[in-house]
Amino acid sequence: MLDSESLILSLKLAFWTLIILLPIATWFAHKLVNTGKYKHLIEAVLALPLVLPPTVLGYYLLLGFGGISLFGIPLTFSFTGILIASLIVNIPFAVQPIQRAFESIPIDVREAAQVSGLSTWQIFHLIELPLAWRGISSATALTFAHTLGEFGVVLMIGGAIPGETKTVSIAIYDKVQGFDSAGAGTLSLILLGISLLAIAISYGFFNKNEKFQNNRHG
Repeated sequence: MLDSESLILSLKLAFWTLIILLPIATWFAHKLVNTGKYKHLIEAVLALPLVLPPTVLGYYLLLGFGGISLFGIPLTFSFTGILIASLIVNIPFAVQPIQRAFESIPIDVREAAQVSGLSTWQIFHLIELPLAWRGISSATALTFAHTLGEFGVVLMIGGAIPGETKTVSIAIYDKVQGFDSAGAGTLSLILLGISLLAIAISYGFFNKNEKFQNNRHG
C-alpha cells in the first residue's frame, strides 16, 4: 500500500527547506568568498553535517531543542522541529556548491564592474548571481534530494508521527520492519525517481541557461 501521506510530508519538508535555506545559503556563500582569517574554520564548521553520523547530530539537536518552543510549538516531535533540523543538516549541501561557483568568477570581472560604476548590489544581482547559477542549481538539486532521503536526524528529532513527522524515508523503514517488501519497494522507487528528476531538471535548466548566455555573447 502506498503511503501517500508520508510522501507528501517529505515533499513539503523539501520545499520549505529550499525556500528558507537557498537565499540564506546564497548570501552566506557570497560573504564567505571574501572572508579572510577565519574562512577555513568557518568552512570546517559548516561541513560538520557531512561527516557526523546522523544519529550523533540528531542527538545533539535533540538536546538543544528539548524544552524549547517556537510560537508555542515544541521543536521536538513536530514538523517545525524537523524543518529546523533539515535546515541545519543541509547547510553544506546548499552553501558549498554556491561558494565554489562564486569563487570561480574571475576577479577582473568584479573589478571591471566596479570601474564601470556599478554598486555592490548591482554587481551581485546583475553579474555574480547569473555567473554563479550553476552552483545555485546544483545546490537546489542536492538539497532537495538530500532532504527527501534524510532519515537519522528526522527520526531523532521528530519520531514517526503520521502526518506530522513521518517522512517517506521513515515510512520505508517501517514497511521493511513490517515485512512489507512491496510497499517499501514502491516508495523507494518513487523516491529514487523524484531525486533523479530533480537533478535532471537542475542540470537541464543550467545547460539551457548556459547555451542562452553563449548565444548572447557569441
